[in-house]
This record gives sequence, C-alpha cells and structure tokens, in this order.
Amino acid sequence: MASQPELTGVWCPSVTPFDQDNKLDIDALGRHFARLNASGIDTLLLMGSIGEFASLTQQERLMLIREARQLSPLTMVANISSTCVPDMLQLAEAAWQNGYDAVMVLPPYYYGQTQKQLLSYFKALDKQLGGKWFAYNFPARTGCDLTPALVAELAAELPQFIGIKDTMDCLSHNRALIEETQKVRPDFTVLSGYDEYLLPNLLAGGAGVISGLNNIVPELFAEAMHAWRAGELAQLAQIQQRIGKLMAIYTIGDDFVTTIKTAVARKYDSMSSHSRNYGGELTVEQCAELDRLLM
Repeated sequence: MASQPELTGVWCPSVTPFDQDNKLDIDALGRHFARLNASGIDTLLLMGSIGEFASLTQQERLMLIREARQLSPLTMVANISSTCVPDMLQLAEAAWQNGYDAVMVLPPYYYGQTQKQLLSYFKALDKQLGGKWFAYNFPARTGCDLTPALVAELAAELPQFIGIKDTMDCLSHNRALIEETQKVRPDFTVLSGYDEYLLPNLLAGGAGVISGLNNIVPELFAEAMHAWRAGELAQLAQIQQRIGKLMAIYTIGDDFVTTIKTAVARKYDSMSSHSRNYGGELTVEQCAELDRLLM
C-alpha cells in the first residue's frame, strides 16, 4: 500500500463550454485546457458540478470523456455520477479506455440515503468500477452526508477508493475526514471542495483543493501550492487573502456556473458564457462588478 496520497494539490473542475446553439464546444474546451495546461495546476476534473454534468446526455458525456483526454497531458479525473448505475459503468469504462487516472462518484441523489444505504451502495459500486475512484460529498445537492466514520470504513475496506472531494462549508467536517481516514489509510486523499479552504485543508494534513476559481485564476492556486511546498508561509498568507476576496464571485448573479463562465469569457475570450442553467445571465452592472473583482 502506498504511504502517500495520490493526485494531490490543485485541481480545476473545468467548465463545459457550449456554443450559442447549446451544443458542446470542443474547440473552446481546447482553448480553455491550453491555458490550464500551462498554469501549473495538478489535475483536471471533467464534468463536475461546475461542468454541468447533470445537464449532459449520456452520449455527450461519452464524447467529452473521449475528446477531453486528447486536449491535455495533465492528470485527469472524470465525474461519472448518475442515478443510473449502468450509465455510470459505461462512463467509467470509457474513462479507463481513454487513459483517465480515476473517476469520481456522488452518492445516489434525489432519494436521500441513510448511512447503511451509502455503505451498501459504495461497496457494490466498487466491485464494478474496475479502477480507482473518488467519492464526491455534496450534501447540499444530494441530501445526505458522507460522514468521516463512513468514509473511513470504506477507505479501510476498499483499496481502489483513493480519495474524496468534500464540498461542505464546514472546516471541522473536512478536518475530521482527514483525521479519521489517516487512521486507516495514510495514502487516502482528502480534498476540499471550497476554494478558500485550500490552506485550512493543508494545515489539517489534507491533500489540496478542487476549486472553481481555477477556471479563472489557476496560476494563483498553483502559486499557493508552490509556496506551501516551499514553506513560504508569509507568501501563502497573502495568497489566501487574495483567494478570500475572490470568493465574492459566488455572490454575483443567480447561477454560479454562468458567473464563472462569464468571467472566463470576459477575461480570456476563449468561450461563450452560455450555460444550460436558466436565468443566470449577468446584467451590465454585474459584469462590471465581476471585472472590478478580477482586476
């Protein structure tokens, strides 16, 4: 068993570009990835929440898995979450065939799950996935929490379960996940799903962050990881303050996916701001606020 976690550091959960006809824009994804490839980040997450996975057809998801892998040399993980397990397994198989390093899975959503159900689900899924996988904890969207005790139990039993993205606005939950999993698996990866928790995650012994802001300022987060690894804490504190200020982006507009895409479009002109989420278009005033934040 490895003694160090895999796939640590700074991850970008990439947005999924669409053109004005609401179709996947692979050319725009290529332009976006070209910038991310050169930014110094560690890993790309395809089709996360900010990647609008729930708005994609199965065929679109399969195409994205195939096309995206060819656009970047970085470590890449595909979110294969669905409420239909056969669809998930088809996506996982496509990921393995195209050289992905791992896949990521949410617990079943809509129905809400007990801890007993979650244990049963993940153990059954592990037997079928055929490769390394991350869990994705997002209680605000799934209606259930992957508790530290549950995750530690799964980590102790399932070697292919190598980490978790903890998207919960609670530092103590992230810390407890780190502490409980370290007791049974020193190689287990705990990543924060909230941008500004990068430093607290690292200080608690975690592995890094999966940050939507990396679509816009990946260099900033790469710089933060460099400072951490070099022990440059004064620089790291300054970067942390900058990240904290940038968190205001999530208060602009009605839909954070559209806001992030709008920021990418305005700052880099690499894609349309179009999202499949409705009613998220920013006003002129909101765009000006966005520009001021990113100056």
